[in-house]
Amino acid sequence: MNKQKRHEIFSRLRAENPNPVTELEYSSPFELLIAVLFSAQATDVSVNKATRKLFPVANTPETMLALGVDGLKSYIKTIGLFNAKAENAIKTCQLLIEKHNSVVPETREELEALPGVGRKTANVVLNTAFRQVAMAVDTHIFRFGNRTKVAPGKNVLEVEMKLLKFVPKEFLLDAHHWMILHGRYICVARKPKCDACIIEDLCEFKDKTSS
Repeated sequence: MNKQKRHEIFSRLRAENPNPVTELEYSSPFELLIAVLFSAQATDVSVNKATRKLFPVANTPETMLALGVDGLKSYIKTIGLFNAKAENAIKTCQLLIEKHNSVVPETREELEALPGVGRKTANVVLNTAFRQVAMAVDTHIFRFGNRTKVAPGKNVLEVEMKLLKFVPKEFLLDAHHWMILHGRYICVARKPKCDACIIEDLCEFKDKTSS
């Protein structure tokens, strides 16, 4: 895929959605961190459903820590892998209080040192909460990068590095949201909705579908 095509792809995605935002509901970096931590192998819809009840009760490291693991579990038991997520969230609250004065850190190294926070979660927080250039590659973005040929790669890290290299600078800050939304609603896993796709003529996917 050439430079001009990539530029046109992101131009169209931006034109359609000039100010893309995450579908996770949050009102502070801490809430976002916890929501992203909960969202691994779960839908944003299921996470939002749980956090709508949780955050009014506990939306700081101190108030969440006070719930304890079992208390937190009662709020998030509808989310997949809730046992491990509750334990990680409580340990993360403890570390935020002890090491960071209850403030979510703004560097990848410090974020990844928190329990349950991997590279993808750190990237989401850096990009969405702190508006740093970071590319959180989930299944939707991995599929988008490979299918369209914008950034093909054998694994998540390879796709991440290629996106950071090939996405034109003016689009880097919001590219991750555009690709997630496109992958979630148009470029879906089983049968992509190619006839409803605004970049269909630019995409280099060989097995395009039509309704």
